[in-house]
Amino acid sequence: MEEDRKITIRLNVNGLTIPVVVPMKDEPQYRNAAKNINTTINSYKQLFIKTKSEEEILMMAMIDIALRYEQERERKDTEVYNDILSSLTKEVEEVL
Repeated sequence: MEEDRKITIRLNVNGLTIPVVVPMKDEPQYRNAAKNINTTINSYKQLFIKTKSEEEILMMAMIDIALRYEQERERKDTEVYNDILSSLTKEVEEVL
């Protein structure tokens, strides 16, 4: 199937070119992920280049990205419940 086809792309992350085999349909997400990583690293470099090592800056960027991921995951986990609560609240209000 065409949608299962894998391709090799090259991502530039923090000055390193990394070849990655990805499902063709996911290529834009991989490119956006690399762009997000570079943006985050560059933000930390601007803030801490004189006081932190390259390794510390990379770790700070990874923590930042992982934290955003966790926050989004938690938000999505509760989104379903919020929708149900909103629906139930609406029904209760209509009855009253």
